[in-house]
Amino acid sequence: MPPTITAFDRSPDGGKGLARDTRVRWALEEVGQPYEVRLVSFQAMKEPAHLALHPFGQIPTYEEGDLALFETGSIVLHIAERHAGLLPDDTNARARAISWMFAALNTVEPPILELVTARILEGDKPWTKERLPLVMDRVRDRLKQLAARLGDADWLDGAFSAGDLMMASVLLRLRTSGILDEYPNLAAYVARGEARPAYRRAFEAQRAVNTR
Repeated sequence: MPPTITAFDRSPDGGKGLARDTRVRWALEEVGQPYEVRLVSFQAMKEPAHLALHPFGQIPTYEEGDLALFETGSIVLHIAERHAGLLPDDTNARARAISWMFAALNTVEPPILELVTARILEGDKPWTKERLPLVMDRVRDRLKQLAARLGDADWLDGAFSAGDLMMASVLLRLRTSGILDEYPNLAAYVARGEARPAYRRAFEAQRAVNTR
């Protein structure tokens, strides 16, 4: 039986690929693993059946036989460890790829999510005008460091890996802010990720749900 993932029945982003199920879809497409999707509403996400899979009432979840996982990092790592294509064979290179996965989620994504909150959810608050530049500077600090490390390489550590999948997915959230364009090598890096056939298949699959 193929694994089953959950996704929004109607994503808040309208199908732009920013919902986290896209990351899992991308990983499954990269390794050539068929999968099924169970769509859930916002109401269903807070009900006992879904909370048994994801204690925080979010998406995506991943079910494979008796195994149920939540959190995209753990799901993508599980996929990468079970199937060839997302982690190098070399032990040290494999460990570095996993480090980049953690860096994407724990170091780069938090200030980006803070920016999303400041711009969209708190945009009408009286403190936003003063707070927003500070948040943007925190994002730029991380991007400057990441851009310096990437340099003129195509990927973060040799061949494309799960680390690149997670990092590119995180950076995609910056597209509407314009900040990513300040770092041409990072913008090109994200574009390379989006150009991968596996990403295109994942993106189109989630967009089809939101444009049906």
